[in-house]
Amino acid sequence: MAAILEAKAVKFTYPDGTQALKGVTLDIPEGKKIAVLGSNGAGKSTLFLHFNGILRPQEGDIYFAGTKLSYNHNALKKLRQHVGIVFQDPDSMLFSASVLQEISFGPLNLGLDRGQVLSRVQKAMEATGITNLKDKPTHFLSYGQKKRVAIASVLAMEPEVIIFDEPTAYLDPKSIKEIIALLETINQQDKTIVLSTHDVDIAYSWADYTYVLAQGQVIGKGKPEEVFQNASLLETADLTRPWILDVYEGLKKKGWLPVTAPVPKNKAELLELIPCKSN
Repeated sequence: MAAILEAKAVKFTYPDGTQALKGVTLDIPEGKKIAVLGSNGAGKSTLFLHFNGILRPQEGDIYFAGTKLSYNHNALKKLRQHVGIVFQDPDSMLFSASVLQEISFGPLNLGLDRGQVLSRVQKAMEATGITNLKDKPTHFLSYGQKKRVAIASVLAMEPEVIIFDEPTAYLDPKSIKEIIALLETINQQDKTIVLSTHDVDIAYSWADYTYVLAQGQVIGKGKPEEVFQNASLLETADLTRPWILDVYEGLKKKGWLPVTAPVPKNKAELLELIPCKSN
């Protein structure tokens, strides 16, 4: 699978001397769901800002679709049509008077005609379940509603890659479930999804591939079922194991699952492994 985004030996230090990225190399396969894990200060958000061209590497390079990024105005404008980013705090993204105006802003800047803009806006609102909020002022929205508007504003740009920085932070369990379902739907529309999260259960059951960052470096990578069974890696990254793996290992130790039982990705797969009790 070809990489749609790549970081090659990227280094970046903030003006206060904080070394955020220390030679990060990784690639994002096209059409996949990628989770980037790490504690606060690991470099996740800084990496994402490089993928969108907001930050520029001090050393190393970023590539999109095999081409090294240029940082002139036209190149960056084109890049952001292909790579959208949804920030953790929706208030940092929302500035228009109404939801309709907010979601329309990006498509209007692409030079689309009114009909095309309204079509994209309607499609994005339907996808995020906010059509009833169309005329509502953005500053009257709840936190969860603002999250959805922020996502819709990026969807309306129809990018190939969407980056989510902690998309489930500060949401209630119902809203988290809805957001993850939405990300799944977006991915099924041939979009590449990259997200950072502290929620190991989400990363384990949702992602196709996982990168682990610590102190500005990639310290682990692989399929979730590989990464989350690496105890030393999790300890170094200050991560816990997903609950499903703890239950899976516990059931094997008690003899309720054979030692050869495949590693489940989600609750449904785990329940399928448990033999039915015969009468």
